[in-house]
Amino acid sequence: MLFTQPIFFLFFAFVFALYWSLRNLSARKALLLIASYAFYAAWDWRFLGLILLSTIVDYLVALKIEESASHKRKKRFLLISLIVNLGMLALFKYFNFFIEGATDLLTAFGAQINQTTLNIVLPVGISFYTFQTLSYSIDVYRGKIKAEKSLLDIAVFVGFFPQLVAGPIVRAADFLPQLHITQNWKNVAVKSCLLLFAVGFFKKACVSDNLAFYVDLIFSNPEGYTPQALLLGSFLYAIQIYCDFSGYTDMAIAVAGLLGFHLPKNFDAPYLARNVVDFWRRWHISLSTWLRDYLYISLGGNRHGEIKRYRNLMLTMLLGGLWHGAAWTFVFWGFLHGVGLYINHLLKQFSSVRLPKYPAIALTFIFVLMAWIYFRAPDFETASTLLVSIFSWSSEGQNTLPQTVLIASMACALIHIVWQKWGMESHLNSLSADKFSIVLGFLWMVNFALQASGYAPFIYFQF
Repeated sequence: MLFTQPIFFLFFAFVFALYWSLRNLSARKALLLIASYAFYAAWDWRFLGLILLSTIVDYLVALKIEESASHKRKKRFLLISLIVNLGMLALFKYFNFFIEGATDLLTAFGAQINQTTLNIVLPVGISFYTFQTLSYSIDVYRGKIKAEKSLLDIAVFVGFFPQLVAGPIVRAADFLPQLHITQNWKNVAVKSCLLLFAVGFFKKACVSDNLAFYVDLIFSNPEGYTPQALLLGSFLYAIQIYCDFSGYTDMAIAVAGLLGFHLPKNFDAPYLARNVVDFWRRWHISLSTWLRDYLYISLGGNRHGEIKRYRNLMLTMLLGGLWHGAAWTFVFWGFLHGVGLYINHLLKQFSSVRLPKYPAIALTFIFVLMAWIYFRAPDFETASTLLVSIFSWSSEGQNTLPQTVLIASMACALIHIVWQKWGMESHLNSLSADKFSIVLGFLWMVNFALQASGYAPFIYFQF
C-alpha cells in the first residue's frame, strides 16, 4: 500500500474518521495499532512476526534494564536487545552478502568453497524499525528516558504506520509522550498537513516516478550513451532520490500530523548545503543524528584525540553506507562521504578561509552527485564506466536523453530553490481558508495531470 495509491486514501479516510470519533485514549491507540499492522500486512503479513518480536523484546528489555541495580546487569539486558534486533537485520538483509564476501576471500587464498546462500525476502522497513526500537532500549540504558510500562504504547511507537516502512526514524523520547495525552483536533495544523502531503505527492508521483524511466536507461546501459546524457542521467538520479525519499517523509509527517502527532523533520534543502558536514545536517536528518548519537558517540566520538575521531567518523559512514544496502557499492558510497567529512573537518581546523556561498554549494553538490553514482550503480564496473566517460568527456555511445527532460529537471530545481528561499510553505499556510482551498485544489490538479502512470515503490523501501 503506497501513499500515492487510491487504496491508501480510502484506508486513511476510514482510520482518520474512526480515530477522531473515538474519545477514549486507549481505544485510539488500539485503533492505531490495528491500522498499523493492517498497513504493514498489505505488503506481507508473514513479517508482522518480526515487528512483534522486536516490540516485545525491547519492551521487556527496557523494563529489566530499569529494574537492574548493577551496571553489568543493565549491559547484559541491553546486549539481548542488540543481539535480537541486529541478528534479525543481519539474517534478512546481510546473510548472503557476508557469505558471498567470505567465499570470495577464501577463494582468493586458494580454498575450494561451495557457496551457500538463502533465498530471503527483505522485510519492508526492517532497517528503520530496527534502529527505532534499538534507540529506545539504548536510551533507557543510558538513563535518558524511563521504561514504558504500557506494551500497547511501545507497540504503537514501533509500528506507527505513517513512518513504519521508510522513516523518519522516531525517538521514543519524542513520540511516547504524545501517546500519553488525548490529541485535540483544535491543535492540528490542518492546512500545513494538507499542503505538505500535496507537495510530497508531487515530489514522488510527478517528479521522481517520471524521472525513474530515464535514470534506469542510463544506469542499465551507460556504454550506449554520450557523456552529456550520462551527466544528465546522474543529475536526474540526484533529483529522483531526493524527491522520492523527501516526498515520502513529507507525506508521512502530514499523515501523522492529521492524527495529531508530530514527527521530526527529515530533510532541509540538502542540495543547498555549503559543505559535506552541512549536507548531513540536512539529508535524512533522523538517520544522520541516529548514527551520531548511537554509533559515532558509542565508538568514542571525538573524545580520544584526532586520529580516533577520524577513525570513528569513517567507521560510522562505512556502516551508514552498509545500512542502506548489502553491496560494496553502498559501503564505498559511505567511504566517499567519510573522506568528504574528514577533508571538511581538516580544512576547518587548519584554515579560516571559506569559499563564497554559491561556489561552496556548487562544489558540495558536485561531490554529492558523483557519490550518488556509486549509490545507484548496480556494480563498480557500471559506476566506473559512468565516471570515466563524464570526466574524460568521451564515450562510444551515441544515445541521448530528450532535451525536455533537462528543461523539466532544471525547472524542478528552480522551483525548489524559490520554494526554500521565499518560504513559500509559510506564505501559503497564512492564506485565508478560501484562498488556501483554491491553491490546494490547483496543486492537486497539477498532481493528477503530471502523475506518472503506474505506482512505483519508494526507493527507500529496499533499505
